[in-house]
Amino acid sequence: MTDSLTIDVFWSFRSPWSYLATPRLAAWQDRYRLEVRFRPVYPIAIRTPEFFDQVHPLWTSYFMTDLQRVAQFLELPIAWPRPDPVIQEMADGRMRTGETQPYIHRLTRLGALAEEEGSGIGFALAVSNLIWTGTENWHEGDHLARASAKAGLDLAALDARAVNEVDRIEAVISQNEADHATAGHWGVPTCAFQGEPFFGQDRLDVLLWRLKQNGLEER
Repeated sequence: MTDSLTIDVFWSFRSPWSYLATPRLAAWQDRYRLEVRFRPVYPIAIRTPEFFDQVHPLWTSYFMTDLQRVAQFLELPIAWPRPDPVIQEMADGRMRTGETQPYIHRLTRLGALAEEEGSGIGFALAVSNLIWTGTENWHEGDHLARASAKAGLDLAALDARAVNEVDRIEAVISQNEADHATAGHWGVPTCAFQGEPFFGQDRLDVLLWRLKQNGLEER
């Protein structure tokens, strides 16, 4: 029997493509001798807000058409989050990232802590399912607490650590972003295996093929 293989998954809570990839990644970790290392990063709207100044005018309409189509193909529900994890406003025909961001920093820090607790991909699965399947006001009430519990985590304890250890956690996220670039891509989700990047949920089958070439076995 070969040793377990490991992949890094660079992932964003604002990315619907990350959401669509996560059920397969979680299933792989259960089925195969595979460690899925969850590496949350800030979305491009935070890392590179000028990105939206450069996109083609047809980018948004095609993005939404393709997103709905792929979700239907994968038989996964999808609805744009209410509220959006990243606050943006339309100005001069372009999306502008707001100066105040009450959601995305908390989510990303919680994700980094969840990985440290050994439940990163489980947390990503539960929380992205909450955010991207139409739960109104997913940030209020006990929605996030119940999602965290599905991953075996205590949201109150994670939130307390996120406040008390904010500088350390931000350093972890910054390292994730640096390693993301080193892996060879800037978008999410990107999976990295032995120095090779696989960008997009539509490259997961190719990644699985590569893993099996390298001896991936079922548990």
